[in-house]
Amino acid sequence: MQYVTLRNESLLVRNLSRGNLLAFNTLYKEYSGRLYRFAFGYLKSEDEAEELVQEVFTIIWEKRADLKEELSFKSFLFSIAFNIIRKHFRTKAHLSDYFKSGLIDDMDIQTSQKITYDSLYQYITELVDQIPQRRKEIFIKSRFEGLSIKEIAEELKISHKTVENQLTDALKFIRTNLNRENIPVILFFVLFVS
Repeated sequence: MQYVTLRNESLLVRNLSRGNLLAFNTLYKEYSGRLYRFAFGYLKSEDEAEELVQEVFTIIWEKRADLKEELSFKSFLFSIAFNIIRKHFRTKAHLSDYFKSGLIDDMDIQTSQKITYDSLYQYITELVDQIPQRRKEIFIKSRFEGLSIKEIAEELKISHKTVENQLTDALKFIRTNLNRENIPVILFFVLFVS
């Protein structure tokens, strides 16, 4: 159920920036479920996904005075979440588990040391900018904003199949370019494929 429309979201953000707890709770109800699904897609752990939701909303509350009602609250929320997830993978050394598992044993050590999540994210962002506009919009809504295929289809007024096809084509384009640059596709899967 959608609690918030675009028009009253600005009002909620304005009230939240003034410390209004009701506005905070309303935004939490609107986005916590979607944020949980987004986090779970990457973290594959219910507990860690729940912790992430709590952490994101704690940050939102702490930074409430800095919120600007004209900015997209949803984008801000999911940017915070994605940055926490990236930090999680770095600090928890999840990547080293992939190296140890033998899934990428044919990759030389120099390449593995050169690649960081930040550089991969930057490169993928550049690739996403090359995708046709509609496909790019769908990819961003899915992978950066955490929307489901159904939610994207409803928001853009297109079929579920169209969303699935556009996502498949976007992922294929990115994978192909990663292969061309000899960037291990496993890193892409860790960050972007749920």
